[in-house]
Amino acid sequence: MDSCRIPANASKCSGNTMECFMVLSTQAQKISIGILCGLFGTMCVFENSLVLYLIFSSPGIRRKPSYLFIGSLALADILASIIFVCSFVNFHVFNEAGFSKEVFLLQLGGVNTSFSASLCSLLLTALDRYLSISRPSEYKLLMTRKRAWTALAVLWVTCATIAGLPLLGWNCCTLDSSCSELFPFVDDNYLSGWICFVVVLLGCIVCAYAHVLWRARQHVAYMEKHQAQAGKQTSRMRMDVMLAKTLAMVLAVLMLCWSPVLVLMIYSIFGRLSDRLRKVFAFCSTLCLLNSMVNPIIYALRSKELFSSLRRVLSHFRRQLKAPEESPEAESTHKSSVIETVCEDTHAM
Repeated sequence: MDSCRIPANASKCSGNTMECFMVLSTQAQKISIGILCGLFGTMCVFENSLVLYLIFSSPGIRRKPSYLFIGSLALADILASIIFVCSFVNFHVFNEAGFSKEVFLLQLGGVNTSFSASLCSLLLTALDRYLSISRPSEYKLLMTRKRAWTALAVLWVTCATIAGLPLLGWNCCTLDSSCSELFPFVDDNYLSGWICFVVVLLGCIVCAYAHVLWRARQHVAYMEKHQAQAGKQTSRMRMDVMLAKTLAMVLAVLMLCWSPVLVLMIYSIFGRLSDRLRKVFAFCSTLCLLNSMVNPIIYALRSKELFSSLRRVLSHFRRQLKAPEESPEAESTHKSSVIETVCEDTHAM
């Protein structure tokens, strides 16, 4: 199928323009996208909701800034999954294009805010690990709950502001500039700026984790040489090493899931995308959902505190299921026996 061409006498911001971005041409492609979005989205919402519950239902865990950042990551992934799946499936599978430019840019802003907040939460988590390992004696003074909440507030406001720029006027319709080949109404210069923003975030995360993992190796060597001094400090070091490895795994998954999308975005700025590449981009976009789905699994497997909290929740749930189903009948029988006893005592009197 040839690329969709907008007639010379047609406005690039008309409703017909949006149909050019509906690249899924066969029913099989639409069903595949629908299944992937439904599966990844549902699992992502369930898993990240569970992570949030485990964090904020445990007083010991929710007091730690590290888990506040992980909670922000889980919240961002939940919002991204809901907004992305609803808008993506509605647009590409059901070919709904009856909404206005403002509504579309609002949906796109919600997706960008959530995914950007997810990346920024990973950056804050990386910086938190950096401080924990590089300055262990000053960590509690440097990273307080107040500073953690302030950093999260700045994070979300910044991401929402950057994502809302197209809706506020930085779009190709208002500026009468070149439009993106991947997103309706999005200015190429804005897309370039957003890509640079994401690349800078990923670069900072990589640099922070590189230092964290380097210090983690030093901790491992230190523990091997000082086995006789094993104690509270060693436990603290092992926790730092475990979290560093966990977050390195998260970063590896993040890069694998985001690289195809970013590469195609960059290519669309400097060259013209064929319809086949645009279809590839649509399918690669679901990898972002896969990343959001995998993150909680890594936390559950690698974080001892979250895993212990999960075991407590499951144990409580099993006890509830094992409760005797006939307990209401037993209670009724007990009440009847009490009444009979009282009656007998009354007759005896």
